[in-house]
Amino acid sequence: MNAKFFPMFRVLTVVGSLWASPFGAAQTPPPAGHEGHDAHPAPPANDAPPKAEDFLSLSADGKKVRIVLISAFNGVNYGMNFNGFAKGQAKFVLPVGADVEVAFTNRSPVPHSVVVVERPQVKRLQMGEPAFTGATTPNAVRGTTGTKGDTFSFKATEAGDFAFACGFPSHAANGHWIALEVSDKATLPSLQLGTGPVFTPAAK
Repeated sequence: MNAKFFPMFRVLTVVGSLWASPFGAAQTPPPAGHEGHDAHPAPPANDAPPKAEDFLSLSADGKKVRIVLISAFNGVNYGMNFNGFAKGQAKFVLPVGADVEVAFTNRSPVPHSVVVVERPQVKRLQMGEPAFTGATTPNAVRGTTGTKGDTFSFKATEAGDFAFACGFPSHAANGHWIALEVSDKATLPSLQLGTGPVFTPAAK
């Protein structure tokens, strides 16, 4: 081979081998522990069907709305669900001005969290700031595991379409969210799980 062409041949050979190698391509690695969502550890078995009355209640004076969100309630969507539902297939409705207390528990060894966001946000890889002041678990991007849980409170000050979404990167985009509507027509909170009946709690 002509000596003056050898350096160029060598460069092309090295570049070609890098291109063929998965390490030579420009790739963004997935979040740690999230090489494939179907590889998530299975959540604990839960044969009991979800019941709306377990997830929504009113305080005795009727002034505070209490919401329970259980991440990985069952195996739906590889455990990326709240109360057994994902991809907006459950819906809370709150009156404008409602004072809300949310109790969150994650039953999975995979980190999860919850943050209230405007509905279009769920398509993003990261959720950003909550739609209402205080409407998020601590360290939503990092998430939490274990059964201790977190509680947060917020006031639903604005009507619109929102979501309870997992704040861990990519989880909401993969369906880990359920719907929240804040309505200026509603007088009481309600919850519909899937295609089931709409549940409205009484003060107790």
